[in-house]
Amino acid sequence: MSKTADNKMSGFSKTMMIIVLLIGTFCTVLNQTLLATALPKLMSTFDVSTATVQWLTTGFLMVNGIMIPLSAYLATTINTKLLYISAMTVFLGGTILAYVAPTFGVLLAGRLVQALGVGIAMPLLQTIMLSIFPPEKRGAALGLVGIVIGVAPAIGPTLSGWIIDKYQWRDLFGMIIPIMVVVIILALFFMKPVIKTHKQKIDWLSLVLSTIGFGGLLYGFSSAGNDGWTSTKVLVSLIVGAIVTALFVWRQLVIPKPFLELRVFKTGEFTLSAILSSIVMIAMLGVETVLPLYLQIAHGMSALHSGLTLLSGAVVMALMSPITGKTFDAFGGKRLALTGMVILTVATAPFLWLTIDTPTIYIVFLYAVRMFGISMVMMPVTTSGMNALPNSLIADGTASNNTVRQVASSIGSAIMITLLTNVTNNAEPAAHLLKEAPLAYKHQYLTASLDGYHAAFAFSLVFAIIGVVLTFFLKDQKHQPHSKDISEKDFDHKGGDAA
Repeated sequence: MSKTADNKMSGFSKTMMIIVLLIGTFCTVLNQTLLATALPKLMSTFDVSTATVQWLTTGFLMVNGIMIPLSAYLATTINTKLLYISAMTVFLGGTILAYVAPTFGVLLAGRLVQALGVGIAMPLLQTIMLSIFPPEKRGAALGLVGIVIGVAPAIGPTLSGWIIDKYQWRDLFGMIIPIMVVVIILALFFMKPVIKTHKQKIDWLSLVLSTIGFGGLLYGFSSAGNDGWTSTKVLVSLIVGAIVTALFVWRQLVIPKPFLELRVFKTGEFTLSAILSSIVMIAMLGVETVLPLYLQIAHGMSALHSGLTLLSGAVVMALMSPITGKTFDAFGGKRLALTGMVILTVATAPFLWLTIDTPTIYIVFLYAVRMFGISMVMMPVTTSGMNALPNSLIADGTASNNTVRQVASSIGSAIMITLLTNVTNNAEPAAHLLKEAPLAYKHQYLTASLDGYHAAFAFSLVFAIIGVVLTFFLKDQKHQPHSKDISEKDFDHKGGDAA
């Protein structure tokens, strides 16, 4: 069993390790949305359909989601340094494969290999940060994590649009390769085995159930946005995914050494934080998906310019995440989260009245204010939930929290796209009007599209209001050494590993 290296690390070593972690994971998480505005170019390059090219995103998110539950097992059984370097190496291999891809099949394979590395790196970053900082400093630590999780996906569409306009699609991957090589070299010198490990046999049945269950749910919800909820493919995926996920949960609760320790949800504060962080992710990613569509269709913007509207929010998130983290350490999470949820709710409401004449600067401002509110909620409530767990369960808590958040964001985005599509289709004008009165057809079509956007934003607003209500149930203390909702005897099979 490796011992935590925190007490043996100098300030320089610790700082360098954090820098290596943040840069490496930022590059991996960036790839979640890096192809957002590049899909049309890839369709024409490889001569594939919309449904086919979407697999570059859907497949990536599926594999990413499947790997997250496995990350807890890996983090507690494999040396931290070896695991992080392995994740970065796998990601680099996938990036190189995508960069040189001669066919669409090879490009897709590269994306799936990338996702293997991302699914390990993202939760591992949180687990390491929570392991090397005491509870009273974890707010600031996870504030830095918030920059990675919040900012990287936000700048993806903007960066993608700029590169596609100025350079070649391969440069989306080529620019990352030298950065990852430097990260891996630095990791060889500065990464330390900071997470306690123990020997544990992997439960292969749980791994299979996890893969089929979460994979089915993620695929079903991701496909619903394009194929509709009544599609046979969507319904079968969701039903199979739900049944197998239920079997996975049941098995984790009855076997002595579970693949993923779901008993962390016995802790009320942790469960509430997982729900709130999921709501915030739905509010963030859902609007990030819908808003560029509105700007391109209603305002006639290019992909690059529509992506630039999200840049203000990314900047706000980058600036505020460290500040809100330190504020959490000083004052606790309840008032911070409540204020953030109220700001998010108030800034979301005006999106219900967007028109084709709404000034772009007004939209940019509202979006930035929304991200300001999100920055006050996402990492602070996550920190609050993690502080309620024993140190021995940090890896399991991180994996469980990320799994719930990944599935929830997929569900939320799919529902928003489905609402947008269905409301627009139900309200759009008859096809014959296009020949009889083209101007009237265009006006009615834009009106129908606006109705669809309003419905999608209304869904986001409802979740924001629910979030406001739930924040009242958060505990007010800054940090908790252990939650009273659980005891070490509930985790006897891991009790000896408490830090």
